Amino acid sequence: MSDELDGVLTSVGPRLRALRRERGATLAELAEDTGISVSTLSRLESGGRRPTLELLLPLARVHQVPLDELVGAPPTGDPRIHARPFERDGMTFVPLTRGLGGGLRAFKHIMPGGRRCDPSDQRSHEGYEWLYVLSGRLRLLLGEHDLTLAAGEAAEFDTRVPHAFTSADDRPVELLSIFGPQGERIHTRARPKRRVP
Repeated sequence: MSDELDGVLTSVGPRLRALRRERGATLAELAEDTGISVSTLSRLESGGRRPTLELLLPLARVHQVPLDELVGAPPTGDPRIHARPFERDGMTFVPLTRGLGGGLRAFKHIMPGGRRCDPSDQRSHEGYEWLYVLSGRLRLLLGEHDLTLAAGEAAEFDTRVPHAFTSADDRPVELLSIFGPQGERIHTRARPKRRVP
């Protein structure tokens, strides 16, 4: 057993004693409430017996504390992402991840309307990208394809294919993107719009 686990288990006894005393309960009263014998409770509090889940669950219920508080589990940390938006190439990027497995990153993009792009603006690099349009209309140049994606549509592509994107009209567009270098794919594809002959 690791030293860290030993430390956690050793600290349970003093916590149990403190909780019982805060309630003003005797070992006999606690034994009646939990169904655990007085001698077992006494040995738990003094460290003479290792706590088990079968013993800790009724104690947590009677003391009205979460099990992780009873054993002094370390905090898991704040799961919220504290996004700091930044601007690049006239677009606002809002990070939505700290970094996912495989080097994946997620961003919300906010693009102003009225910007135009042409095939010469296309760039390529290693990896894959996935886009999902939240609002507005996105123009995606992808190699020889000229696509327009509306809200609710998605595109996934190999970023080694030259690509560029901008608002499809004079209104802003908001989109989510996930991209990474390891070839991770989300298999939702946009279909190219039909060209009128």
